[in-house]
Amino acid sequence: MNAAPLRVGLVDDQTLVREGLCRLLDYAPDVAVVLEAGDGGEALELIRHTPLDVLLLDVRMPTLDGIGVLSALKAEDRLPPTLMLTTFNDDVALWQSLRAGARGFILKDVTFAQLLTDVREVARGGTVIRALSQVHPLRSGEAAMPVPSDLTERERELLQLMVGGYSNRELADLTGLKEGTVKNYLSSILIKLGARDRTRAVLLALELRLI
Repeated sequence: MNAAPLRVGLVDDQTLVREGLCRLLDYAPDVAVVLEAGDGGEALELIRHTPLDVLLLDVRMPTLDGIGVLSALKAEDRLPPTLMLTTFNDDVALWQSLRAGARGFILKDVTFAQLLTDVREVARGGTVIRALSQVHPLRSGEAAMPVPSDLTERERELLQLMVGGYSNRELADLTGLKEGTVKNYLSSILIKLGARDRTRAVLLALELRLI
């Protein structure tokens, strides 16, 4: 007996892009587009009544953008596994999307085969990022490289909190540490992960299944 197709929702304010993606996705035997919306407000209303296995969500839309949709669904505890679509390689949008609960972030210039692979991966519980050259698609159940063994428990705790975008002062308040101590820990984390800034440290930590 064949498994039921993945129920996919597609939200994009560009009609041509949205309709084209819907037609392409419908060619896949294991995918069914069950929701289509042209703006964030419409998407929120439809998602409340439509079970989804994967949501494809445009980052930039008028009135309510993709990150706003993510935040609203997360607050309602209705957020399905979500793959963000963008035309722009935007580190800030990537960071905000991950903070808001997205499971993937890809550029719209990916091939259709890549898109299908990413949809299936997110549906399986994996994470896919195709917007930074040094970050690769993450596969469920496996790490792309060895996990650094010298990260301390405190450093792992701070890595987890860094996803929330807290300042050094806020991290100090949350952990009971002094702000200077937090700065020292963060410097150590960046060195051990070989990351040049917080965003890349968090993305690498996701890839290594550290958080």
